[in-house]
Amino acid sequence: MPQRRSTKKQVAAEAPVQTVRRQRGEPRRLLLDAARTLFARRDYRSTTTREIAEAAGVSEYLLFRHFGSKAGLFREALVLPFTSFVDGFGQTWKAVVPEETDEDELSRLFVGQLYDVLVEHQGLLLTLVASDGLSEEEIEGAGIADIRRALTILSQISAEGMQIRGMQSSHPDLPAHSTVAMIVGMVALRSTFFGSKPPSREAIVDELVQAILHGFLHRDS
Repeated sequence: MPQRRSTKKQVAAEAPVQTVRRQRGEPRRLLLDAARTLFARRDYRSTTTREIAEAAGVSEYLLFRHFGSKAGLFREALVLPFTSFVDGFGQTWKAVVPEETDEDELSRLFVGQLYDVLVEHQGLLLTLVASDGLSEEEIEGAGIADIRRALTILSQISAEGMQIRGMQSSHPDLPAHSTVAMIVGMVALRSTFFGSKPPSREAIVDELVQAILHGFLHRDS
Protein backbone atom coordinates (compact mmCIF):
# COMPACT_ATOMS: atom_id res chain seq x y z
CA MET A 1 0.00 0.00 0.00
CA PRO A 2 1.25 3.47 -0.80
CA GLN A 3 2.34 5.40 2.26
CA ARG A 4 0.30 8.46 3.05
CA ARG A 5 2.29 11.67 3.15
CA SER A 6 2.10 13.65 6.31
CA THR A 7 1.05 17.23 5.91
CA LYS A 8 3.01 20.08 7.51
CA LYS A 9 0.20 20.55 10.02
CA GLN A 10 0.39 16.89 11.03
CA VAL A 11 4.16 17.03 11.45
CA ALA A 12 3.87 20.14 13.56
CA ALA A 13 1.18 18.57 15.68
CA GLU A 14 3.16 15.39 16.22
CA ALA A 15 6.44 17.17 17.02
CA PRO A 16 7.24 17.42 20.74
CA VAL A 17 6.40 20.78 22.26
CA GLN A 18 9.53 22.56 23.45
CA THR A 19 8.98 24.81 26.43
CA VAL A 20 11.32 27.76 26.66
CA ARG A 21 12.51 28.01 30.21
CA ARG A 22 14.28 31.08 31.46
CA GLN A 23 17.17 30.72 33.80
CA ARG A 24 16.45 31.17 37.48
CA GLY A 25 16.37 34.88 38.31
CA GLU A 26 16.21 36.01 34.66
CA PRO A 27 12.67 37.50 34.80
CA ARG A 28 13.74 39.57 37.79
CA ARG A 29 16.81 40.85 35.97
CA LEU A 30 14.79 41.61 32.84
CA LEU A 31 12.25 43.57 34.86
CA LEU A 32 14.96 45.57 36.63
CA ASP A 33 16.66 46.40 33.33
CA ALA A 34 13.37 47.39 31.69
CA ALA A 35 12.39 49.52 34.67
CA ARG A 36 15.70 51.40 34.63
CA THR A 37 15.31 52.08 30.91
CA LEU A 38 11.69 53.25 31.06
CA PHE A 39 12.04 55.30 34.24
CA ALA A 40 14.95 57.12 32.57
CA ARG A 41 12.56 58.25 29.81
CA ARG A 42 9.57 59.16 31.91
CA ASP A 43 9.03 59.85 35.57
CA TYR A 44 7.64 57.44 38.16
CA ARG A 45 3.98 58.38 37.84
CA SER A 46 3.93 58.27 34.03
CA THR A 47 5.39 54.77 33.74
CA THR A 48 3.02 51.81 34.11
CA THR A 49 3.65 48.27 35.27
CA ARG A 50 2.16 46.97 32.03
CA GLU A 51 4.71 48.91 29.97
CA ILE A 52 7.57 47.64 32.11
CA ALA A 53 6.40 44.03 31.83
CA GLU A 54 6.00 44.30 28.06
CA ALA A 55 9.46 45.84 27.70
CA ALA A 56 10.90 43.02 29.80
CA GLY A 57 9.07 40.38 27.77
CA VAL A 58 7.39 38.86 30.82
CA SER A 59 3.90 38.89 32.26
CA GLU A 60 2.67 41.65 34.52
CA TYR A 61 1.91 38.91 37.04
CA LEU A 62 5.64 38.18 37.37
CA LEU A 63 6.33 41.84 38.09
CA PHE A 64 3.95 41.78 41.03
CA ARG A 65 5.20 38.37 42.12
CA HIS A 66 8.82 39.56 42.33
CA PHE A 67 8.38 43.15 43.50
CA GLY A 68 4.85 43.48 44.87
CA SER A 69 4.12 46.80 43.16
CA LYS A 70 5.52 49.47 40.86
CA ALA A 71 6.83 51.23 43.95
CA GLY A 72 8.68 48.09 45.05
CA LEU A 73 10.24 47.72 41.62
CA PHE A 74 11.28 51.37 41.50
CA ARG A 75 12.78 51.14 44.96
CA GLU A 76 14.90 48.11 44.08
CA ALA A 77 15.86 49.24 40.57
CA LEU A 78 16.81 52.84 41.32
CA VAL A 79 16.68 53.81 45.00
CA LEU A 80 18.55 50.84 46.47
CA PRO A 81 21.74 51.44 44.41
CA PHE A 82 21.89 55.03 45.75
CA THR A 83 21.21 54.17 49.39
CA SER A 84 23.62 51.21 49.23
CA PHE A 85 26.31 53.54 47.94
CA VAL A 86 25.69 55.99 50.79
CA ASP A 87 25.73 53.20 53.38
CA GLY A 88 28.99 51.89 51.93
CA PHE A 89 30.62 55.31 51.97
CA GLY A 90 29.38 55.79 55.51
CA GLN A 91 31.31 52.69 56.54
CA THR A 92 34.38 53.98 54.70
CA TRP A 93 34.08 57.29 56.56
CA LYS A 94 33.89 55.56 59.94
CA ALA A 95 37.22 53.88 59.20
CA VAL A 96 38.93 57.15 58.24
CA VAL A 97 41.89 58.29 60.31
CA PRO A 98 42.19 62.03 59.52
CA GLU A 99 45.96 62.19 59.98
CA GLU A 100 46.47 59.27 57.62
CA THR A 101 43.86 60.12 54.98
CA ASP A 102 44.42 61.89 51.67
CA GLU A 103 41.48 64.31 51.40
CA ASP A 104 41.75 64.51 47.63
CA GLU A 105 41.71 60.72 47.29
CA LEU A 106 38.72 60.32 49.61
CA SER A 107 36.78 63.04 47.76
CA ARG A 108 37.62 61.45 44.42
CA LEU A 109 36.34 58.11 45.71
CA PHE A 110 33.04 59.67 46.80
CA VAL A 111 32.49 61.77 43.68
CA GLY A 112 33.51 59.01 41.26
CA GLN A 113 31.31 56.34 42.83
CA LEU A 114 28.28 58.62 43.14
CA TYR A 115 28.74 59.85 39.56
CA ASP A 116 28.80 56.24 38.30
CA VAL A 117 25.68 55.29 40.29
CA LEU A 118 23.75 58.25 38.90
CA VAL A 119 24.88 57.67 35.31
CA GLU A 120 23.73 54.05 35.51
CA HIS A 121 20.41 54.93 37.19
CA GLN A 122 19.34 58.17 35.54
CA GLY A 123 15.66 57.35 36.00
CA LEU A 124 16.15 58.21 39.66
CA LEU A 125 17.09 61.78 38.71
CA LEU A 126 13.98 62.26 36.61
CA THR A 127 11.71 61.13 39.42
CA LEU A 128 13.54 63.19 42.04
CA VAL A 129 13.07 66.30 39.92
CA ALA A 130 9.35 65.52 39.61
CA SER A 131 8.91 64.41 43.23
CA ASP A 132 7.15 67.65 44.20
CA GLY A 133 4.17 66.33 42.25
CA LEU A 134 4.06 63.01 44.12
CA SER A 135 1.87 62.33 47.12
CA GLU A 136 3.43 61.51 50.48
CA GLU A 137 2.22 57.94 50.02
CA GLU A 138 3.99 57.68 46.65
CA ILE A 139 7.14 59.29 48.06
CA GLU A 140 7.29 56.79 50.93
CA GLY A 141 6.30 53.78 48.81
CA ALA A 142 8.78 54.44 46.01
CA GLY A 143 11.62 55.03 48.43
CA ILE A 144 12.12 58.76 47.86
CA ALA A 145 11.99 59.12 51.64
CA ASP A 146 14.94 56.68 51.76
CA ILE A 147 16.88 59.10 49.56
CA ARG A 148 16.21 61.86 52.07
CA ARG A 149 17.39 59.67 54.92
CA ALA A 150 20.55 58.85 52.96
CA LEU A 151 21.20 62.55 52.44
CA THR A 152 20.98 62.97 56.20
CA ILE A 153 23.85 60.52 56.55
CA LEU A 154 25.90 62.53 54.04
CA SER A 155 25.09 65.72 55.96
CA GLN A 156 26.45 64.15 59.15
CA ILE A 157 29.63 63.11 57.35
CA SER A 158 30.00 66.61 55.92
CA ALA A 159 29.53 68.22 59.33
CA GLU A 160 32.14 65.92 60.89
CA GLY A 161 34.54 66.68 58.05
CA MET A 162 34.11 70.42 58.59
CA GLN A 163 34.80 70.01 62.30
CA ILE A 164 38.01 68.15 61.52
CA ARG A 165 39.08 71.08 59.32
CA GLY A 166 38.14 73.57 62.05
CA MET A 167 35.21 74.94 60.08
CA GLN A 168 31.62 75.61 61.07
CA SER A 169 28.41 76.32 59.20
CA SER A 170 25.07 77.69 60.32
CA HIS A 171 23.49 75.34 57.76
CA PRO A 172 25.36 72.02 58.15
CA ASP A 173 23.14 70.27 55.57
CA LEU A 174 23.98 72.67 52.76
CA PRO A 175 27.54 71.50 51.96
CA ALA A 176 26.42 67.88 51.48
CA HIS A 177 23.29 68.83 49.58
CA SER A 178 25.22 71.24 47.35
CA THR A 179 27.81 68.58 46.57
CA VAL A 180 25.19 66.00 45.62
CA ALA A 181 23.24 68.60 43.62
CA MET A 182 26.35 69.52 41.65
CA ILE A 183 27.04 65.88 40.74
CA VAL A 184 23.37 65.27 39.92
CA GLY A 185 23.31 68.34 37.69
CA MET A 186 26.39 67.26 35.78
CA VAL A 187 24.92 63.82 35.13
CA ALA A 188 21.46 65.10 34.22
CA LEU A 189 22.68 67.85 31.90
CA ARG A 190 25.68 66.21 30.23
CA SER A 191 24.03 65.98 26.82
CA THR A 192 22.66 69.52 27.15
CA PHE A 193 26.07 70.90 28.02
CA PHE A 194 28.27 68.87 25.70
CA GLY A 195 26.07 67.26 23.05
CA SER A 196 27.29 63.93 21.72
CA LYS A 197 30.93 64.49 22.76
CA PRO A 198 31.10 65.02 26.53
CA PRO A 199 34.43 65.13 28.38
CA SER A 200 35.71 61.86 29.72
CA ARG A 201 34.41 60.50 32.99
CA GLU A 202 37.82 61.14 34.56
CA ALA A 203 37.84 64.80 33.46
CA ILE A 204 34.35 65.40 34.83
CA VAL A 205 35.12 63.72 38.16
CA ASP A 206 38.36 65.70 38.50
CA GLU A 207 36.57 69.00 37.87
CA LEU A 208 33.92 68.17 40.44
CA VAL A 209 36.55 67.22 43.03
CA GLN A 210 38.46 70.45 42.43
CA ALA A 211 35.28 72.49 42.79
CA ILE A 212 34.27 70.72 46.00
CA LEU A 213 37.66 70.95 47.69
CA HIS A 214 39.02 74.24 46.39
CA GLY A 215 36.20 76.17 44.73
CA PHE A 216 36.20 77.28 41.12
CA LEU A 217 38.32 80.38 41.84
CA HIS A 218 40.71 78.83 44.37
CA ARG A 219 41.98 75.77 42.60
CA ASP A 220 45.19 73.82 42.98
CA SER A 221 47.58 74.81 40.21
